Amino acid sequence: MKFLSNQNFLVVYSGVLTLTFAIVILGGWAGERKKTSFEEIDVQRINLVEPDGTLRMIISDKALWPGIYLKGKEHPHPDRKTAGMLFLNEEGTENGGLIFGGEKDKDGKISGHGHLSFDAYEQDQIFSIDAGQEDGKQSSAVTIVDRPDYPIGELIGVLDRIKDLPKDEQQAEITKFLASHPAPHSRLYLGRAGDKSVSLKLKDADGQDRIVIEVASDGSPAIRFLDGRGKVVSQLPQAAR
Repeated sequence: MKFLSNQNFLVVYSGVLTLTFAIVILGGWAGERKKTSFEEIDVQRINLVEPDGTLRMIISDKALWPGIYLKGKEHPHPDRKTAGMLFLNEEGTENGGLIFGGEKDKDGKISGHGHLSFDAYEQDQIFSIDAGQEDGKQSSAVTIVDRPDYPIGELIGVLDRIKDLPKDEQQAEITKFLASHPAPHSRLYLGRAGDKSVSLKLKDADGQDRIVIEVASDGSPAIRFLDGRGKVVSQLPQAAR
């Protein structure tokens, strides 16, 4: 009987070892990174996330386009409806994006837009590339902007608070907020205006043009130097007396 007991122990022991080995092997396979390939996929929205679930990028159509993201939480946006890509930083806060669109309405009016931008930390865009078409006029530009230091979460708090108010009251509250906070200032503009002129504008810390290089719509070139109040102090070619 003792022999049979030892034999039973060996059988059980062998079974435990086999089960443990199987768990280790299968666990190893399960831990390997999985990769799936598609030739074609139709989808309305894709959320790119880190292993901990932090949202880092959204690719979406117009119908499922997100609101404003701050620290991983989504807040309503008052008027942004488009298709494109939204970039988010390591904290799950909006960090820029790419949007685009274009259409001809029932009256035959054509409109279109494209926009790529990158944001300051917890603020709005500081670098952007834009292209647009409206009322038969085309425009495009590269812009650099200085942003204030207050966190944009303060503005988002206002938007959350007024989201159910009528549009005119919402605008009044936003205007009041912006009037009490430092304003952004454009520092560089390089672009084509709707009148077909092209220009490079270098601005001071207050957003005032200081050097303007321009080719007007009629083809005439000019370089202008301005003081802090916007007055031309010198230009090439010199203005006619």
